[in-house]
Amino acid sequence: MPKPTEADPQRVSDGYRWMQLVLGVVCMVMIANLQYGWTFFVPEIQKKFGFDRAAIQWAFTLFVLFETWLVPVEGWFVDKYGPKVVVLFGGVLCGIGWVINAYADTLGMFYLGQIIAGIGAGGVYGTCVGNALKWFPDKRGLASGITAAGFGAGSALTVAPIQWMIADQGFQSAFLYFGLGQGLIVAALAFFLASPKSGQIPEVTSNANVIQTRRNYTPAQVVRQPIFWLMYVMFVMVGAGGLMITANLKPIAADIHVDKVPVTLFGVTMVAITFAATIDRVLNGLTRPFFGWVSDRIGRENTMFIAFAMEGFGIYMLYLWGSDPVWFVLLSGFVFFAWGEIYSLFPSTCTDTFGAKFAATNAGLLYTAKGTAALLVPFANYLQQSSGNWDGVFLAAAGANILASILAIAVLKPWRKRVVAEAQLPATVSPISRVATA
Repeated sequence: MPKPTEADPQRVSDGYRWMQLVLGVVCMVMIANLQYGWTFFVPEIQKKFGFDRAAIQWAFTLFVLFETWLVPVEGWFVDKYGPKVVVLFGGVLCGIGWVINAYADTLGMFYLGQIIAGIGAGGVYGTCVGNALKWFPDKRGLASGITAAGFGAGSALTVAPIQWMIADQGFQSAFLYFGLGQGLIVAALAFFLASPKSGQIPEVTSNANVIQTRRNYTPAQVVRQPIFWLMYVMFVMVGAGGLMITANLKPIAADIHVDKVPVTLFGVTMVAITFAATIDRVLNGLTRPFFGWVSDRIGRENTMFIAFAMEGFGIYMLYLWGSDPVWFVLLSGFVFFAWGEIYSLFPSTCTDTFGAKFAATNAGLLYTAKGTAALLVPFANYLQQSSGNWDGVFLAAAGANILASILAIAVLKPWRKRVVAEAQLPATVSPISRVATA
């Protein structure tokens, strides 16, 4: 049971809030390989069955689509019934999805496995992020960032073990044993998750940099707000480049002939692809709480401007210097560090704007932008195949990130400030507030 504080018998202790956050982080670590480990399986699937690489990557796209586009539905169940059932259901589906992949011998079976795994991962992801947003209105950027870090960095622990198992026992064994282990742990932890009740958590905060509404928009009201769709488009613009590199990191390294080149950095020597994948996962995780913490201090949009501009610059430099194995490792890490923060900045900005009562559903609606962005991943492969190189893909991704950074500071920031201010006015004054009731 939640332990109350001495100052307020209704408020739970910070220790209990952090325990809920830690449970969510562990669940996120367990599902991380479903997305970030996929790149190691692609060449092996292609080698064994002879499928076209772009056709194989449709399995990745289907995973991301079902991971994201069903999150609002799963979030509705969380907001209404709590997190236990959704995370339990999600953990079981994650395990089943990779077991199907272990026995798949057709593209259709891989697609089915990834769809089932995606539904499960979405249930876990959306629940854990939504729960963090609810438990920590006073540290929303940091809490969502730490939770999302579990998904971004979690797979770093198993980059080498998955590759070893693939090399030693084959990719099908890796699918089977990692899928079963990760799914069972998530299902077990589900029984300890809970959502905050009224009076158990601090009130929302408001200062010159972090603006939070005191109104709670329903999901139906959120999708009628134009500012929501601006955030959605920005999410797609930034998300597409990172997903393209996530899905194709090993193929890109192979195409530019750096994947098997030994690289020594910080006194450690590994082949470039393993080094890059390990650093990428760590930095992709660290960036989420880091930029979430920064945004709690300097504001969401100011942080977006800095991070998105860094991402655009990093992708452009990877295009210029990526053929050098050392720079490939360093710049891919920089790109992932500047990309992963979208999974803390956008959920916290969404909840700041539309309230915490329906946070899991509303953040889930915005999270579907990741699925939309994933639709561009196979087209990146088709573009690469038609041109024979990755140049056009890199340049388009860099340009989209720079544009998103400008939109954050020039359009989203003043617009969101106005929307939140108008939502606080009486219904007779503001047309927005007339629809923003809870």
